[in-house]
Amino acid sequence: MTLLLLEALGAGLLFVGIIWWTMFSGRPDGDPPAATEEKKDQTS
Repeated sequence: MTLLLLEALGAGLLFVGIIWWTMFSGRPDGDPPAATEEKKDQTS
């Protein structure tokens, strides 16, 4: 029973670790500003 709980805990930690890694491994400065808003400002 203890082995089953440890295995479930390990799988959960691995799952959370993968989610955390993919959420915060993007661009260092975040997303760039939307290009569509810049084009709208220039055409007006």
